[in-house]
Amino acid sequence: MRASSAIGVFDSGLGGLTVFKALARRMPQESLVYFGDTAHVPYGSKSPEAIARYSTAVARFLAARGVKLLVVACNTSSAWALPAIRRAVKIPVVGVVEPGAHAALAATTGRRIGIIGTEATVRSRAYPKALSALARGVKSLSQACPLFVPLVEEGWWSGPVVAAVVRRYCAPLKAARVDTLILGCTHYPYLKPMLAKAMGPRVRLIDSAEETARETERVLADLGLRAPAGRRGRREYYASDAPRRFARLGRRMLGSAVGRVRLHSLDA
Repeated sequence: MRASSAIGVFDSGLGGLTVFKALARRMPQESLVYFGDTAHVPYGSKSPEAIARYSTAVARFLAARGVKLLVVACNTSSAWALPAIRRAVKIPVVGVVEPGAHAALAATTGRRIGIIGTEATVRSRAYPKALSALARGVKSLSQACPLFVPLVEEGWWSGPVVAAVVRRYCAPLKAARVDTLILGCTHYPYLKPMLAKAMGPRVRLIDSAEETARETERVLADLGLRAPAGRRGRREYYASDAPRRFARLGRRMLGSAVGRVRLHSLDA
């Protein structure tokens, strides 16, 4: 591994671009390679075996591209497949669950934390376990939101249909009077305005992207793998399906053109 090598970032689709954007903003000198497994999105409705299979295939591909560290920007993969990913590649791996749990504990005032995520992430209980391991006396309530990822992937981030779905999923969390809400999927920050309106102004929304970027920076510094300051790292994008659609939606998500998106099929 060399300090000049890129950081690899992957997600089941385009949601991980929230983490990609946070990394680019925090460490502009670092090169970043993003892989969106758009052929298999969403991971949240898949079996643990399928999640591990897809995740390790992406990890191996990025490792073969010479990345120095892998950021698993998919909460579902972080919840179910981190051990398999770490066995599959010989580079440092950073997930999003533990950084998100740390951020929620720093934000909560009443230790009543809500968690929204995919069905698989909620089923894994990764966030409640992480919260319990970090602090005592935390009460948590999880809510699966299976329609959120398809809505975000379609570019539906607002409007009456989205508002109705958000209110339906948030109702149990609001009734439980949580004071902090973990957005346990990297797609969900794109629904932040709708979630904030549904939950009310007193509820803190936790997006793990910034915390994950800080953790990535810390790991690189500890390993002596930070890229030299004063340069702008390169950006590369891969998708397992529909690269033109990735480029179109990716531009909206990042606020700037993504350039060329290369196609790489995991099923080849």
